[in-house]
Amino acid sequence: MAELKTKRNDGSVTSFLKTIPDAQKREDSFAVLEIMKQVTKQEPTMWGTSIVGFGIYHYKYETGREGDWFLIGFSPRKQDLTLYVMGGFAPHGPIMKRLGKYRTGKSCLYIKKLADIDIPALKALLNASLKDLAKRLP
Repeated sequence: MAELKTKRNDGSVTSFLKTIPDAQKREDSFAVLEIMKQVTKQEPTMWGTSIVGFGIYHYKYETGREGDWFLIGFSPRKQDLTLYVMGGFAPHGPIMKRLGKYRTGKSCLYIKKLADIDIPALKALLNASLKDLAKRLP
């Protein structure tokens, strides 16, 4: 079975964020960093070379595949600022309606700039996602 390439490491989150070339994305990334610190009450760690994650949990699928992953995180991608919300979005319809301008994938929230997002709604979404994820973990 293939080993997961994106792993937690001891890279510097601050050093990584300082290398973001786009000033607005860099500023937004530092703001998201602080929001996620508030919500998780944990310090961030680097996952791979470009993901900032908070917390950790172990997963194991019925197929036998298993590994460790972060509870929530983000990555300042070239196209969008990508927030990883491992609990997904389906159960959070009312919060999503208040959130602002965004796109989603299965567990990814894509935003162009933080100014497009309602920050209290984002904090509510992250908190709700963490609670949902906690219910599913052993």
